[in-house]
Amino acid sequence: MLLLLLLPMTILLPPLARAWAGEITGGCEAQPHSRPYMAFVKIGVGGSCRGFLIREDMEVTAAHCNCNLGNTSMLLGAHNVEIDELGRQKIWVRHQIPHGEYNDETYENDIMLLQLRHKTNLTQTVGTIPLPQREVKEGAMCSVASWSWTRSKTNTQPTLTLQEVKLKVMSNNMCPSWQYLQYSPSRMLCVGDPRKVFVSQADSGGPLVCDGKAHDIVSHGKPDELAPQVFTKVSKYVSLIKKTLCKLKS
Repeated sequence: MLLLLLLPMTILLPPLARAWAGEITGGCEAQPHSRPYMAFVKIGVGGSCRGFLIREDMEVTAAHCNCNLGNTSMLLGAHNVEIDELGRQKIWVRHQIPHGEYNDETYENDIMLLQLRHKTNLTQTVGTIPLPQREVKEGAMCSVASWSWTRSKTNTQPTLTLQEVKLKVMSNNMCPSWQYLQYSPSRMLCVGDPRKVFVSQADSGGPLVCDGKAHDIVSHGKPDELAPQVFTKVSKYVSLIKKTLCKLKS
């Protein structure tokens, strides 16, 4: 019965006015191909999200990344998304499988699987990342990465290379529900130190990586885009993901 919670997307979800563009603030350029699981998700004409590879033919991203806005493809093995680098792979998406109880008003269950049309070739530049078995603890230092905007005290500019930044897991009371769309501690994680003026954000769908595992998914934040932000807890969905992977054998 749990498999019914992840269903192929067959209707067009309403656009989310609150979905925010990603931003790496105070971060730095990642070492090329040091995060081989990262995927640049291209949606229709001009749309994009981020995701991460968990099986040769399966990506995880956020459910609010409305992939029915057009044909969707994955760019894997890229450091600079505008350069045809050696070893990068572009694969079209076969099925979009959002959580069956995703709520586009509160971002509850903001998780989606994307099944690729064929397997990726696992190489030094394209690889998978393991899922967590338990939740990450408050105070842990983790990291996010994205192809997005960079901001400093004097400059904001687009970047075509993968950027990364460290983030701290905060206590739940730092993300009150009146500011964060009915924040649900059981399925959401509060991340990012609000005492820092120039905080860090990553594009929707990307992973929060702790101890080499994809613990959480970038979900949403306040309209002013300041820290902290809200991530979806992957650990709450691992059993469901595994059952879905078995059903959709590569």
